[in-house]
Order: sequence, then C-alpha cells, then structure tokens
Amino acid sequence: MSDVKRYPGARIFTALFFVWLYAPILVVIAYSFNENRLASVWTGFSWRWYDSALQNRALLDAVKISLTVASVATVIATTVALMAALVLVRGRDVRLRRVSETVVNLPLLLPEIVLAVAVLILFSQIGLQNGMAKLIIAHTAFCIPFAFLPIRARLQGMEPDFEEAAQDLYATPWVAFRRVTLPLIAPGVFAGAMLAFVISMDDFITSNMLNSGGSTTLPVYIFGLIKQGTTPELNAISTLIVLGSLVLATTALILTFRTPSRG
Repeated sequence: MSDVKRYPGARIFTALFFVWLYAPILVVIAYSFNENRLASVWTGFSWRWYDSALQNRALLDAVKISLTVASVATVIATTVALMAALVLVRGRDVRLRRVSETVVNLPLLLPEIVLAVAVLILFSQIGLQNGMAKLIIAHTAFCIPFAFLPIRARLQGMEPDFEEAAQDLYATPWVAFRRVTLPLIAPGVFAGAMLAFVISMDDFITSNMLNSGGSTTLPVYIFGLIKQGTTPELNAISTLIVLGSLVLATTALILTFRTPSRG
C-alpha cells in the first residue's frame, strides 16, 4: 500500500480501470431484471426472464451438453496434468524436461483458432463423427495446461521431506502418494480442476467449429441468440453464468491459498 501512495493519481487510475472493466457486466446484470422485452429500455423490476430462461428447453439442453463435456474433460485433463506434474517435478533424471513442459503447455502458447483448426482436420482425417466425443477430446486437449500449472506450483512449493519420511517408514510409492502427497497438493489439484472446468464451460471458438447436431454448447447457443437480437433473457443467462463462474473461481482461489494444518 505504501508503494501505491508514492504515485499520485494511482488510486484514481486503478478505480477508473476497474469501473471500465466491470461496468458492462454490472449493466448486463441490472438489465436482466428488466420487465420490458427491449433489453435497453427499463420499465420495471421483474424476474420473468429468469423464469423464461429456466423453462427454455433448448437452453437447458445446451447447459446439459456443456456440463457433460466440461465434467468429462476436467476429469481427464486433471488426471493427465497430475501425472505430468508428478513426473516433471518429482521425477529424477527426466530427459528433455523443458521440452516436455513446453509440450504440456503448448495449448497456452498457440492461438485457440489454430488448435481448433488442427483438431477439426484431425477428426476429419480419422472419420470421427460423434459430436460429443469430438468436443470432449478437444476440450481435454486445451484444458490440460490450465490444470497443470496450479498442480505444478503446489508440488514445487512442497518439500519432499514428507514423501521421503513415508518411504523411510516402508510405505510403497503408491501409499506415499495416496496418504501424503495427494492430501498436501489437493488444493492445487482442485484449483486446477475448477480452472479447467470454467475454461471448458466458457469456450466458444473450438466448440463453434466442432458444433454439430445435438452437440451445441451453451456459449454457441448464446451466440445464436445474439444473432437474433439482445433480449433480457440473454441477460439473465449471462448473469447466471457470471454467478456460477464467480462461485467456482472463488472456491478454487480459497483452496489454492489454504495452508493445510498438520498436527
């Protein structure tokens, strides 16, 4: 705080930045309670658009597909990321360690449109037609680095003394991992999983390119609504998404910085 006081106007600039960043979101949330069908004309407070959104069968189907894809992709991506982090952080004499880390983080380095085109070409070459399978594979691929980074950070911040003590007490590697390592890095694993889940739920570019009948995700469905014009129902949907993302992000953040107590 003392460093901020050294720069005159820093607080005002910071406040204006956050107002500019979050004001559009607050406007969307406010107008989701608008009684008027015209999203930009306020006529009164109403919950009707939330009721309409929750009774929209197409919307609920899109939510179901997004939740299914995100859940499966999160489990697979987190498992792969956990194994990769254990090998790259705890492994000894790992050849090409830096190259392996780069490969794991490659989806972060490439523009998403490049990854989307690559998986689209791959699925076309191998003849994969199942829309849900294509979405799950693609989402898993770009979610792995988002799950990997928090897990790696947690492992790097944990001293290997506990694991070595468990091995000195004749614990097998699996028992040492299950009873010692995993409980200690659990907040990082959960944070990585939640981050991967949110990224998968919010993805549009890849989902739009792989969109097919019966596999329309929520962001793709919302984009289709925007083409028809903005309505308060769209604002209500967006508000529910913001609320869900905030809950997940806050939970992951709390668990990331939580220090496990040891007796």
